[in-house]
Amino acid sequence: MFLDARHLTSVFFATSTHFVRSREGSPMKKSWIQQLLLSGAATACLAAPPANAESPDAVAKQPTQASPTINLAEPPASLDVSPMPVEVVEAYPNLRISRPVIITGAGDGSGRLFVASQTGEVYFFDESDSEVSEPELFADFSDLVTYKDRENEEGFLGMAFHPQFKDNGLFYAYYTTSDKPHVSVLTEFSTVQGSDNQKGDPSSARELLRIEQPFWNHNGGTVAFGPDGFLYIALGDGGKANDPLQSAQDPSQLLGSVMRIDVDQREGDKPYGIPKDNPYVGQTDARPEIYAIGIRNIWRMAFDPKTDFLWAADVGQNEWEEINLIRRGGNYGWSLREANHKFTLNGNGSDARPDLIDPLIEYPHTDDWGKSVTGGAVYRGTQTPMLDGYYLYGDYVTGKIWALKYDAETSTVTENRPIAATGLPVFTFGQTDSGEVLVSTMMAGGRIYKFVAK
Repeated sequence: MFLDARHLTSVFFATSTHFVRSREGSPMKKSWIQQLLLSGAATACLAAPPANAESPDAVAKQPTQASPTINLAEPPASLDVSPMPVEVVEAYPNLRISRPVIITGAGDGSGRLFVASQTGEVYFFDESDSEVSEPELFADFSDLVTYKDRENEEGFLGMAFHPQFKDNGLFYAYYTTSDKPHVSVLTEFSTVQGSDNQKGDPSSARELLRIEQPFWNHNGGTVAFGPDGFLYIALGDGGKANDPLQSAQDPSQLLGSVMRIDVDQREGDKPYGIPKDNPYVGQTDARPEIYAIGIRNIWRMAFDPKTDFLWAADVGQNEWEEINLIRRGGNYGWSLREANHKFTLNGNGSDARPDLIDPLIEYPHTDDWGKSVTGGAVYRGTQTPMLDGYYLYGDYVTGKIWALKYDAETSTVTENRPIAATGLPVFTFGQTDSGEVLVSTMMAGGRIYKFVAK
């Protein structure tokens, strides 16, 4: 998610404006990786393109292969990088929620905004109530969730409401539930009967998927329903550093992938169904749940409600951060490549290849840009019309935020414009049912901001 063991020397969090975070650390010892490999734990195979999949471009509203990656530190003259006349201000000045990691609407027409803490408490309030100070408790999952400040990439990481939530009261959560061993769980819950969908019921849990994680970091965690009604789940490569198990190029297991499942069906011994056009369906050496591979650790992905494109920010290793459009059957390169560059620290680096999808944009690990990308969403609200169609994203370390414009007709990024921000860590983005994009920080008690014209 943010910092891995290769860089982490000191991390501490407080509910004040004081924050210290260092990414500089000694390289991980080779002997550790050698021991891991010799133990037989790393048996990953390099992935070939899905043999039976039709071209991703043949699927409705799939983004086409992008133009060459833009390095934002050396932008082409055609890229508009002028400051956007927009700033972030507190959306709910009286509201404080500890570690607000999920911000979402329910899609039920209620106008409610749900905010979840990384420790497992989920609250809601009317998204239009700018004076809210005491939100309603929707559900408390903290007894199910394992979270530790020093292992801050675990916890309650993802939540999505069923497209028919108004009628069936179902919602889905992704969280870590054990650290001995580390385990991530995807679970279906329902609301309390007779509560008019006002209360979630932790006791209603129906476990869909349990994934053992080799380390505490790179859990991914975003869950989102697509326009096709299927549930998409972003999984990290399993952690530590440099993808030591080479998980991201191994479709025989789920780590380092984006999954797509049908929560309304059951298939064989699985408590969910497999969409028939998933790219690895029918292959004996691959998991049929996989939609895309080559992922390091997506920290937030989101569908554009207008174009249906799936945007994702993949956190880099040592040198580069990247933004991608996720395509069915796509291989996003990790750990053969880091963004648009050959990655050599695990011995399997690759130059550019036609079967590997390089990112739309990348930026280097510098004090000017940042070191840990936080993915956002495409603005489709009405309060700040000039942002319509821009993908908003930021960097956790520098606190910077940008507005990116993508031209689907030419498959080209045309703008990447800075937005005046607070400088506080950009923890997560979220989107209301009305299309407004919000951004949070876990600093200063946990605050939520909105975008307004200057």
